[in-house]
Amino acid sequence: MRVLVALSGGVDSSVAAALLMEQGHDVVGATMKLWGGDSDTGCCSVSDVDDARRAAAQLGIDHHVFNYTEEFNRHVVDPYVADHAAGRTPNPCVECNRHLKFDVLLERADLLGFDVVATGHHARVLTWADGSRRIARGVDSAKDQSYVLHPLSSGPLERVMFPIGHKHKAEVREIARALGLRTAAKPDSQDVCFVTRAKGREAFLQERIELHAGSVVDRDGVEVGSVGAVELVTVGQRRGLNLAGGAKRRFVTRVDIPTRTVTVGDPQDLLATTVTLEGLSTSVPLDPGTRVLAQCSAHGEAVRRPSSRSTSRPVAFGSAGICPPEWWRPARAWFSTNATPCLPGGPRWKPVSPSPPGAICSRRDPGASRAGSVPRAPNRLRVGP
Repeated sequence: MRVLVALSGGVDSSVAAALLMEQGHDVVGATMKLWGGDSDTGCCSVSDVDDARRAAAQLGIDHHVFNYTEEFNRHVVDPYVADHAAGRTPNPCVECNRHLKFDVLLERADLLGFDVVATGHHARVLTWADGSRRIARGVDSAKDQSYVLHPLSSGPLERVMFPIGHKHKAEVREIARALGLRTAAKPDSQDVCFVTRAKGREAFLQERIELHAGSVVDRDGVEVGSVGAVELVTVGQRRGLNLAGGAKRRFVTRVDIPTRTVTVGDPQDLLATTVTLEGLSTSVPLDPGTRVLAQCSAHGEAVRRPSSRSTSRPVAFGSAGICPPEWWRPARAWFSTNATPCLPGGPRWKPVSPSPPGAICSRRDPGASRAGSVPRAPNRLRVGP
């Protein structure tokens, strides 16, 4: 097959290309130039493009650079800024995968006559009995990236490959060393690629929106601290609140942008009886009452644990679901898993009013599909076990 490999300049994509060549595929590398501003981290810096070019040269494959800065600004940067302005915590990597790597890059691959697009994500694609293809966890649970790939539906997955999804990171680096790749020891990128380490998130946002100082209050409305910008605060945050020294640990439970108020409370105040997902996407239909495992963090375990701090818990969708007595509020993206395959994902969430144990969870406000190639499920869904 003719395979277009997205080379980010890291070890994972470099080894992905090498493995595909070993399998006999006709491989070409491509790097997406996404950010036109300053960048000293992530996959958008000049050095990353250079590393990708060098890796392609070492492997003996052609390498192209595609400019998608306009699309990146529209689908990733602008929503990132808008979410902060609204008091939400964005996850730009999810939107980048949704709109760039597995949308416009797939379109470019089709135009150039490639059969599939491959990336260095630690994830897998499984084919089910009905012929549908679904995202599954990578073998290396510590590096699993299925979390940021949950928007992908069966259609795009017909033309996607994740060559290193069945390998552990240590094995990937060993392959790179054996091949003499310059990326073998390159550290993993974990930062937002368009926010520089030198300036930081506050400076980036301040150039685009007005930031407002705010008050920090406890659950009774008593002022206990302050923040330099309420737009930079996220639910669950503990540091940077200028609370009195020696006070017990308190966490952000609510961010109110209009009143410029941040509410803090005890860890128990972070619990909610239900969670509403917005912008839900699913790779399989979910009927009301379907039992799944809910994961609220990037590397949560897909098993029930007795602690209420568990990041993966059995829940049911729709009117047949019984809401939990307590639920730890996730910071941003949320998806469910059934054993290994990843099922739905909600890039936005918000807690709803506490419900007593035994209350019924139900669908609300079915939403229209967003524009784009990824089909959307009903827009909002309340969840409980």
